[in-house]
Amino acid sequence: MATPEQIIPKIEKPVAEAPKIEAPKEDIEKKIFTFAEQMPAFKGNVNAWLTSHLQYPAVAAENNIQGKVIVKFVVGRDGSVSQAQIARGVDPALDREALRVVNSMPKWIPGMNNGQPANVWFQLPVTFKLN
Repeated sequence: MATPEQIIPKIEKPVAEAPKIEAPKEDIEKKIFTFAEQMPAFKGNVNAWLTSHLQYPAVAAENNIQGKVIVKFVVGRDGSVSQAQIARGVDPALDREALRVVNSMPKWIPGMNNGQPANVWFQLPVTFKLN
């Protein structure tokens, strides 16, 4: 007597590959990453650029206020700087100047994810030191 397996050929179901999930283009264009495979980079020496563009606020200099302001901002897919904010402030006058100078920065080399330019959060220390 034959078993059912011998009479009805067993049909192998093809193993379906999991579909590759890619974020829709609009999402990638709007999403802001904290880290990227390749982080954004300033074209040139960022510290030299900051030094040549910072104007020490007179009120801070008179009061001998120094310190490191941490500015957080987004380097866009086109390299533009936006959404600058103070991550760690020192003094309102220094914080304002740090924001002013970061917002006036030239375009950066954008961060990259999967070979595509990506919006990436970046933190930059801006040091104010009196001589």
